[in-house]
Amino acid sequence: MLRVAVLGADGRMGTVTCRAIEEADDLELVARVEATDSLEAVLDAGADVAVEFTTPATVKGNTAWLLEHGVHVVVGATGLTDEDLAELEARTGPASCLVAPNFSLGAVLLMRTAADLARHLPDVEITELHHPAKVDAPSGTAARTAALIAEQRPDAPEVPGPAEEPARGRVVEGVPIHSVRLPGMLAHQEVVFGTTGQTLTVRHDTLDRSAFMPGVLLAVRRIPSREGLTVGLEALLA
Repeated sequence: MLRVAVLGADGRMGTVTCRAIEEADDLELVARVEATDSLEAVLDAGADVAVEFTTPATVKGNTAWLLEHGVHVVVGATGLTDEDLAELEARTGPASCLVAPNFSLGAVLLMRTAADLARHLPDVEITELHHPAKVDAPSGTAARTAALIAEQRPDAPEVPGPAEEPARGRVVEGVPIHSVRLPGMLAHQEVVFGTTGQTLTVRHDTLDRSAFMPGVLLAVRRIPSREGLTVGLEALLA
């Protein structure tokens, strides 16, 4: 049975994650680590895997410390740059790390679909909609979607409109991303492709945080058998 610690256990995602781990027959929740707790609690509890759902300000330091102490880490917190990921990969070895901007299987499939569509329809924009308390904009999911699109489309069309115009959204990997923050939203993403005489839209809506739990549990179960750094849950769906 895998022994699991949750960092950010008192947050929205951390609370739901703790409940899901407790309900899993093959997992044991051994530590709930909150903002004021020491990471030593993870080692004291003998955790095999830690799930990191804290904040952009703490995620890198927490993950690096855990890897250095031989604990596998599943990261759901956002805010890691490419340089951060390279540093974390260098710290893997006895312990492995998975960083996923989104644990919803539907959202991951949307990203995979969008990347495939971009091979044929390179003109694309993303709108992501979240609750007002979300700390980053654009979302990690939208940024990851843009990166996957950039990898697949043969050419990046020039973004229409003035480059300095904020109404065009933030351009990530050549893709405009528009962020909406409103009460009543949870997590939603729409990717719109346009070509002569037609458009194609793919959309995913997360209606409850329980949607993330199958992906979180999949990552927890699989990370001990992986090596190094894995970015994106899609690597586990092959």
